[in-house]
Amino acid sequence: MAARFEELAWAQTPIDELSLRRRREPVTGTEVHEVKLGEEYLMSSLFTVAEEELARLALARLEGEGLRVVVGGLGLGYTARAVLEDDRVADLVVVDALEPVLDWHRQGLVPLGAGLTADPRCRLVHGDFFAMAAGEGFDPSGGGSGWDAVLVDIDHSPRHALAEGSSGFYGQAGTRALAGHLRPGGVYALWSDDPPDADYLEVLREVFTDVAAEVVEFPNPLQGRTAANTVYLATRQE
Repeated sequence: MAARFEELAWAQTPIDELSLRRRREPVTGTEVHEVKLGEEYLMSSLFTVAEEELARLALARLEGEGLRVVVGGLGLGYTARAVLEDDRVADLVVVDALEPVLDWHRQGLVPLGAGLTADPRCRLVHGDFFAMAAGEGFDPSGGGSGWDAVLVDIDHSPRHALAEGSSGFYGQAGTRALAGHLRPGGVYALWSDDPPDADYLEVLREVFTDVAAEVVEFPNPLQGRTAANTVYLATRQE
């Protein structure tokens, strides 16, 4: 019988202590993988609906084949997997600043790791997504700009950053820099743990067209209620 709780991996990062845990959820009886940074929960396999919808809602805005996609933030890999489930995707770059998270996938310590690392369309890249967005881009092999979609799931929300260094990304200058990495008609999508933010929507409307904030609801069996996240969507003008 598996242990009710087990720490699978631990690492000290420049931000804080990072741990990967596996436990048996007493309410649902399911096996849960969780990532914690210090005392904050970054990701849980118990709640993945919004992370998956981040990919599906963004890709639904796109037409054509051979799509090139960037995901900022690997976590437990649910957004990346949802991207790869779309057969139109030809190239996926997943950027994460926490190298141990990339290693956990490569070592098969998380449930989706083997599938992601075995898919030839998927590349895991260690780097600062926000610095890349403000600079030369996300592809270390020199693939440049012209991405069909950039999906981001890193901070808790535009107002609640995980660490210093990302606040500029959510302003007008950072948003324009990000848009420059998209092809005309390309899509930007952002996951947020907070309700729709009117101020951030206004920033997006200054740069993009067809801006929306989709509220994604999902059951929370631990609290016996419905929970909700927000997915922001915006399209670069043709």
